[in-house]
Amino acid sequence: MYRSHVLVCGGTGCKSSGSQEIIDKMQEEIKKNDLSKEVSVVQTGCHGLCSLGPIVVVYPEATFYSMVKPEDVEEIVKEHLLKGRIVTRLVYEESMTDDGSVRSLNDTAFYKKQRRVALRNCGVINPEVIDEYIGTGGYEALGKVLTEMKPEDVIQVLLDSGLRGRGGAGFPTGLKWKFAMANEADQKYVCCNADEGDPGAFMDRSVLEGDPHALLEAMAIAGYTIGASKGYVYVRAEYPIAVERLTIARRQAMEYGLLGDDIFGSGFNFDIEIKLGAGAFVCGEETALMTSVEGNRGEPRPRPPFPAVKGLFGKPTILNNVETYANIPQIIIKGAEWFSSMGTEKSKGTKVFALGGKINNTGLVEIPMGTTLREIIEEIGGGIPNGKKFKAAQTGGPSGGCIPAEHFDIPIDYDNLTAIGSMMGSGGMIVMDEDNCMVDIAKFFLDFTVDESCGKCTPCRIGTKRMYEILENITKGNATLEDLDKLEELCRYITENSLCGLGQSAPKPVLSTLNFFRDEYIAHVVDKKCPAGVCKDLLSYFIIPEKCKGCTLCAKVCPVGAIEGTVKNPHVIHQDKCIKCGACMEKCKFGAIIKK
Repeated sequence: MYRSHVLVCGGTGCKSSGSQEIIDKMQEEIKKNDLSKEVSVVQTGCHGLCSLGPIVVVYPEATFYSMVKPEDVEEIVKEHLLKGRIVTRLVYEESMTDDGSVRSLNDTAFYKKQRRVALRNCGVINPEVIDEYIGTGGYEALGKVLTEMKPEDVIQVLLDSGLRGRGGAGFPTGLKWKFAMANEADQKYVCCNADEGDPGAFMDRSVLEGDPHALLEAMAIAGYTIGASKGYVYVRAEYPIAVERLTIARRQAMEYGLLGDDIFGSGFNFDIEIKLGAGAFVCGEETALMTSVEGNRGEPRPRPPFPAVKGLFGKPTILNNVETYANIPQIIIKGAEWFSSMGTEKSKGTKVFALGGKINNTGLVEIPMGTTLREIIEEIGGGIPNGKKFKAAQTGGPSGGCIPAEHFDIPIDYDNLTAIGSMMGSGGMIVMDEDNCMVDIAKFFLDFTVDESCGKCTPCRIGTKRMYEILENITKGNATLEDLDKLEELCRYITENSLCGLGQSAPKPVLSTLNFFRDEYIAHVVDKKCPAGVCKDLLSYFIIPEKCKGCTLCAKVCPVGAIEGTVKNPHVIHQDKCIKCGACMEKCKFGAIIKK
């Protein structure tokens, strides 16, 4: 029995910041101080506060150390683990009280409004040890389903819970499973979308890295429910840690008899295969994903028939994403009423978001549906850095829209986001401040969509390219007001005529920014100005003579020799030579250079 447990985050973010070196150093120092029988070191998944990694948490005190470096380990071992004295300089500031004691993490602004369901084990257990998952109630749901419930009972629980798919449009999970169960076939399949292609999104990756058995258990439950004996997890190869831990989890589950033949002596057989994707965004669309699993180029297929009728290899198939599956074991154990007590009338439960962009607390959060955008940004996210004002938040990735400040108090759920031209998507949330140009943001996301289009249908292949060209002309000051009309017309056409969800939702960033930030578009077109000062072709740098001291530093850093002047005399920027790189403005110590 250990007296202390040292939990070290082993998620991708902390790994990239040196957490493996911290683990190695911690084990070395513990051995050196003869504490091996008293203290255990546990590698976990993501704790959520990614901006403060690497993270080390010491139990039973639950002391949360942030931004730990390998050179800090010796002090933690000698002071905290040997002498019982907390190393206050490393403690997460929010968890410290005025009297110097440590408060519960659940009382900090970042955590207190969260409700961890899909993320319940992330940052808590070692994802590579199946016994730790079982110790938290893992595989109890599978056992209950196989020994006490009929497939129809499972469907009813999911329907009563109100669980909707967490990967896109939010289709009711129980209904999807019911359709697949009703279709007779000699073979059915259960698929998991772990491709997660949205820029800045890492929700599913974190579940795979921190709690892979939750996915395997849920997929087995799905297999029993619809009558499938085979499952596939489609995960991008760019997630090496997730793939490794999922592979370990599958092997352990097979060894324990929790996957394979005659699970729990019930006569039910189910196995899972891991398929690596090459990072094509279109393979997040269910039919394109299945086409890729089949060994073909990932392109979408027309629907109907829907996958529940004719999916993988032409057989009835269900597909959900990682987060959706991660909720299911707990719904089975705790009941539909428990899950439906969280959230809003039409959007039950919680939602995981990857917070990024102009936000102090970059990281992973899980909040009850209906939490307002303001609560997420100002309280959980810690607000906007450098005292800047909130301008917009992009939800749903390149397929979503921008939520402006006028909707800062909107309760986040499926229907509310759809009503204002955005979408839930898989859960990426990119925060923007007053320094962001919304035309440039729309162009950024559309550039991604153009690049990721599979090219199968003309509206997406050609239409998105034409949209991008118009946006590029706008940011260069070469567009007209008629181009704005043409842009909107293209948006409507592509939305209505594209083959799959990628093309149908590609115009959302453009439509939402046109709707809420049309004044910025007009400023680019009519005034030839970028109000945020982002679009280079519409910028000019000037030196204010009264402030210039003639130090010559700006001239020295200018890469093209566009600045002229003598020592101790005001300098001048020649606009015909200036490439608008901003190097001079960054180096000026006197605030003499402005852009407008």
